Amino acid sequence: MSGLLALLDDVAAIAKVAASSVDDVVGQAVKASSKAAGAVIDDAAVTPKYVQGFSAKRELPIVWKIARGSLFNKLVLLLPVALLLASFAPGLISPLLMLGGSYLCFEGAEKIWHVLSPSHHDVEEQVQKKTHGEIGLEEQKVKGAIKTDFILSAEIMTITLSALPPELNFWIEAGALAVAGIIITLVVYGAVAIIVKADDLGLLMASSGRLGLTRWLGRMIVRGMPFLLKLLTIIGTAAMIWVGGSIIVHGLHDLGWHLPYEAIHDLAVSTAAGVSEALHGAVEWAVTAGLDGLVGLAWGAVLVALWNGLRGLKPGKAH
Repeated sequence: MSGLLALLDDVAAIAKVAASSVDDVVGQAVKASSKAAGAVIDDAAVTPKYVQGFSAKRELPIVWKIARGSLFNKLVLLLPVALLLASFAPGLISPLLMLGGSYLCFEGAEKIWHVLSPSHHDVEEQVQKKTHGEIGLEEQKVKGAIKTDFILSAEIMTITLSALPPELNFWIEAGALAVAGIIITLVVYGAVAIIVKADDLGLLMASSGRLGLTRWLGRMIVRGMPFLLKLLTIIGTAAMIWVGGSIIVHGLHDLGWHLPYEAIHDLAVSTAAGVSEALHGAVEWAVTAGLDGLVGLAWGAVLVALWNGLRGLKPGKAH
């Protein structure tokens, strides 16, 4: 009997350790994934464009295909690489973050360049649709979305990894990264699914609502969706440039060039000192984010100019 009680005590102790480990994994995953908020916002804002132009019945299947590809990117391709880096080459994390940050700056600056110098992407898409059909175009769009997601997922996983405490053991670290990847993917593509189906819901409410208020709300949703999609594009571009600039500034600081980080920090602190104490934190964050964004935009513009030069494009030439 005493042996059975001892065994039950051991089982209970193991269960407590396991429960504590699960709590650690989930807690660390939530904390660390919150550090990647800017890249997550960008991911959610970028994805809806890949669904535009297709019939309503294909929207959710396309979102699911991209979400499935995103999970594969995070859990199968990127998670092992992140763990190897953390274990054997932690010094590479900051340079890799800066590489990903440079990509974000480039993408954000290029989006602004496309607005200032419109290209013929819509015409090219119509040609592709006629050539390959809707199914072929859908496959191309999904592949393009998954490739873009790979870059953003790499940035998200690297930011998440860098935010984890260094004293975590291997399995807690692996579990936290996996859980963070799953949470972020569910949040991003759940939001995307809601966004792309909101206009259908609005049409249903406008046409079948029993109450006048329901029908009015449905019409407002339908009318507001184009503006929401434009707003998401703006937010996504701003988040991309801000996050990229912040990564570059912090990366340079980690590598020993402290001037940009210290200059931004000092200016943010001195600006916040001129307002009421209750607004100190908000003003300091806003100034820091704005200056990080300017750094990101400037660096992105340099990269766009270099890329266009390598491609033999002249300023103002559409591409």
